[in-house]
Amino acid sequence: MSDRYPVTPPGFEILKVQLHHFKTVERPAVILAIEEARGHGDLSENAEYDAAKQKQGIIEARIAELERKIAHSEIIDPAKIDEDRVVFGATVTVLDLDTETARTYQIVGDHEADLKTGRISIQSPMARVLIGRKVGDLIDFEAPGGDRELEITGLEYK
Repeated sequence: MSDRYPVTPPGFEILKVQLHHFKTVERPAVILAIEEARGHGDLSENAEYDAAKQKQGIIEARIAELERKIAHSEIIDPAKIDEDRVVFGATVTVLDLDTETARTYQIVGDHEADLKTGRISIQSPMARVLIGRKVGDLIDFEAPGGDRELEITGLEYK
């Protein structure tokens, strides 16, 4: 992974909220669960203790991951981008020339991606093929259901 982690301002806020939740809710809850399980006796045969310790490891790993992402975040506000090519943060409308179906996608950071809302990861195959392109460009896209010919019909930064 590169040194910088591109993220939109709302995506950065999501990271901070998640980190706060893990530190103030999840971590204390698992510490309490470990203390309670310890009180049940022999730790070598204590499944509750083992499960709580395993959960603690997962929580601590998630906290470390979120802290790393926040520390390496490069916050990019799409509203401040003045570009005629597709870059991170772009909202792109593409027309599938085979089906005459138009779809709009915003290119965002990995954790912000949600295909249902049209937000795709910058790491996704669709985003990779769109980056650097302009309105009017034709693209051959290898989709799981077969190759598609797409045309970029709209590009905005908002």
